[in-house]
Amino acid sequence: MPKKVVTFGEIMLRLSPPGCQRFGQARSFDVIYGGGESNVAVSLANYGMPVEFVTRLPANDLGDACIQFLRQYGVGTGRIVRGGARLGIYFLEMGAMQRGSKVIYDRADSSIATVEPGMIDWRAVFADADWFHWTGITPAISEGTAAVCLEAVRTAQEMGLTVSCDLNYRKNLWKWGKTAGEVMPDLVAYCDVAIGNEEDAAKVFDIHAPETDVTAGKVEADKYRTVCEQLNARFERLKTIAITLRGSISASHNTWSGVLWDDGRFYTGRQYDITHIVDRVGGGDSFMGGLIYGLRAYDDRQRALDFAIAASCLKHSIFGDFNLVTVAEVEKLMGGDASGRVSR
Repeated sequence: MPKKVVTFGEIMLRLSPPGCQRFGQARSFDVIYGGGESNVAVSLANYGMPVEFVTRLPANDLGDACIQFLRQYGVGTGRIVRGGARLGIYFLEMGAMQRGSKVIYDRADSSIATVEPGMIDWRAVFADADWFHWTGITPAISEGTAAVCLEAVRTAQEMGLTVSCDLNYRKNLWKWGKTAGEVMPDLVAYCDVAIGNEEDAAKVFDIHAPETDVTAGKVEADKYRTVCEQLNARFERLKTIAITLRGSISASHNTWSGVLWDDGRFYTGRQYDITHIVDRVGGGDSFMGGLIYGLRAYDDRQRALDFAIAASCLKHSIFGDFNLVTVAEVEKLMGGDASGRVSR
């Protein structure tokens, strides 16, 4: 039995108007749950890997419902801490064509925002694990989540786990007194694997790729080699770095690819043309889930990257935060079958 992957962060109630309605048109909302680290956990569970999601949820019916939602996908919930006032909420207005999506957060004073050091027994959490994943969203929520995240990465390193992060810069969350640039370096210093998009390294670490116009739908992969090299130069432990490459033609039409830098070797992946996006939320998380799986399942780094890109391409066809695809479906797309033909 392989050891577990542990992920840590906030899961929220997601409320979105049906279809592509605007907030002002909505008379009902579709209700699901999602969040960066829980999205990664569900991907890994779908791929057959044991995974545990750690968070803090209110001890009420919504907290119970959230746990039940995770359990149906095979995610371990036994280490979730209960307490605090409320579950965070986010409202999503789905964009279409030339109208972009909109997100409104209602997560102030959520249960995870009021977490404190000592509330989670990280040594017990990591006892049967060999990988820990977090994202830059978590320390952005509050001073408490930043401190608990630092607790976690320190303990994970001491216990010999591989530590991964998604840089995930969210400017609207860094409101508690410190900037991402002040907090993230101390956390990323404990990481072995990191991913980001074309903006994360620039916004958090002031590391920039040569000029590229993502709004034209074309992203030149090789320009991001220098970003990976500069991240490695700054964080000696960081040996594996991936960057997702999204070219935005419209809200409904994107190109999608990625690159991987692994201890000096640079890999580029296939670019997919995604012409009718169902839901792009969780695209980066599905890439991360695919990359963790690929790095653990394959010896070939190119294959690991190809799996991550194909997995996240498929996520754009699925409503909700979670990437509900199987290894066989991802490998089919990796093999070149993008026909979408009916499977009988």
